[in-house]
Amino acid sequence: MLITDAKQTDADRSDTATATRDRVRQTLAQDGPVTAADLAAGLGLTPAAVRRHLDALAEQDAIEEYDPAVADADSRGRGRPARSYVLTETGHAGLEHHYDDLAAAALRFLAEHSGADAVATFARERGEALVGRYAARVAAAGDSVTARTKALAAALTEDGFAASVRPVDAGLPTPAPSATITQLPATGLPAPGLQLCQGHCPVRHVASEFPAVCEAEAEAFSQLLGVRVDRQATMAGGEHLCRTLVPEIDKPTT
Repeated sequence: MLITDAKQTDADRSDTATATRDRVRQTLAQDGPVTAADLAAGLGLTPAAVRRHLDALAEQDAIEEYDPAVADADSRGRGRPARSYVLTETGHAGLEHHYDDLAAAALRFLAEHSGADAVATFARERGEALVGRYAARVAAAGDSVTARTKALAAALTEDGFAASVRPVDAGLPTPAPSATITQLPATGLPAPGLQLCQGHCPVRHVASEFPAVCEAEAEAFSQLLGVRVDRQATMAGGEHLCRTLVPEIDKPTT
């Protein structure tokens, strides 16, 4: 009986460790890059416990250290920032949906037998379905672009995209002005904005092969938010998250 109890205790500990590491991975997917200190505070763990889980995930090649110098040139000259972490390809694989390969095969079949236009039509219809699914929830947030973006992020997270909303200077690259970004009058500089980040994409392998999927999704975001958004980075393109710039131009109250 004592041996059985000991085995059950070991199993319970293993299950607890696995569940905690899943929470760490989910946090990195949604909020990454994240420091060990922020992980500890957010998950209610001790720094030592977080370090053990990070070490275990690193041994599995599930996480990697993120170099903030690449994303935030303003950090230069202020000393070395705290280490932060993001998920690797392997880390994301554990969060992937099992139907990704099937979806990619179906689109290849569609492209082969019906042409690229058929894939584009499918992508547009998927975007329209996304608008239909989220429209009421986003509209309920009111006219504020900020509030609508947060409502959209919450809906995306529920659908497995680990979405978050960050200011444009939140330690991630600030894009150069482009024709799709609203400009401040007489300055030519981008208007203040938000970054809608998606730390996980259930269809990223499909989107890497068929970019029209990403393009249609960005167009759906524009329709839902009422402003022209600019997709700056995608996981399908090799980045650690999808990042969409949303001009923060709230409608004046009347």
